[in-house]
This record gives sequence, C-alpha cells and structure tokens, in this order.
Amino acid sequence: MDQPRIAWAVTGSGHYIEECIALMLTLDNVDLYLSQAGEEVLKMYGIQINDLRNKVRIYRDKAASAPPVGLFYKGYYHTLVLAPTTSNTVAKCVLGIADSLVTNLYSQAGKCRIANIVYPCDIAPEMKTTAPGGEVMVYPRKIDLEATDKLRDFEYTTVVESVSELAHALQQRLATLTL
Repeated sequence: MDQPRIAWAVTGSGHYIEECIALMLTLDNVDLYLSQAGEEVLKMYGIQINDLRNKVRIYRDKAASAPPVGLFYKGYYHTLVLAPTTSNTVAKCVLGIADSLVTNLYSQAGKCRIANIVYPCDIAPEMKTTAPGGEVMVYPRKIDLEATDKLRDFEYTTVVESVSELAHALQQRLATLTL
C-alpha cells in the first residue's frame, strides 16, 4: 500500500465550496467522496467532475452499502475531511445515522479512531455564505446550530468555522503525521 491518504467528502452544501475544492487540490494523496447532492452542487458552481478526476480519485454515492468505507479498516486513510458539510449531514452524524456514503465515512472513521475535520455550513446565527450567484446572508436554525455544537464533542472530530481554519487544521494534522 502507498502511504495513507486523506479522504475528502463533499455533501450538498455550496458554503465556500470553490475555496474548499481549491484547498483540497493543493494537497497530495487525496481521494474525493461525493454524495449525490455533492455532485449536483459541484455542477451548480461550475466545478467539473471530469476536471477533478485528473487530479484526485473520485468515489461517488452509487451503492447502498457504501463499499469504499472498508478502506478505513485497511489503514488506507489517516484523515477524513468533510468540507463543506450540510446541516443534514451534520445532524445525521450527531445521531449516529450512517445511511449514505458520507455518513458512513464519518461513522467508520470514528470506529477506526481516524481523525476527521468537519466544516459545517451552519456555524453562526447570522452568516454570509456562497450561492452560485455570489455571497448571500443566511440565518441557520437553532436546531442546526445545536447539531454543530454537539459535533464538537465527538471523538476524533475537529470542527472548523472557515476555510482558513480548515487549512490550519489540515496543516496541524499533517504535521502530527510526520513526527
């Protein structure tokens, strides 16, 4: 096996997705996991899956049992990144629901004690986010903010609130691996 890799999952959130993908593309040894909604959102933002395929391996949510999650048990990944992450995915992760490729990744990474970094789209009562036409204001619901807060207490989970925090958390994680 080559050196362990980063598993990077994209859900149906457009929250600074272009910046998240740009950051992902600066890293070596990354596999991209796309939920069905993640694929749709990439298209909405003009990000071509075929262009990404030239730079990263891509796994798509096409099977009910999410077979690629077995790679966590083989030591194939050292880190899972969920960025950006919808409130729906965050809520499922908090409740232990693993019924999609991305929620299965989160569940199995936790069971394998693999560090993960999550960039939720709902992090403040009022916030700017990106839409296909530019930045917009959104007002996350109390329940979504509560789920994000609960996720902060999960083992092996780092929750970040910006792309710069995501980059910093990744730098820190990669530095610990080289020690």
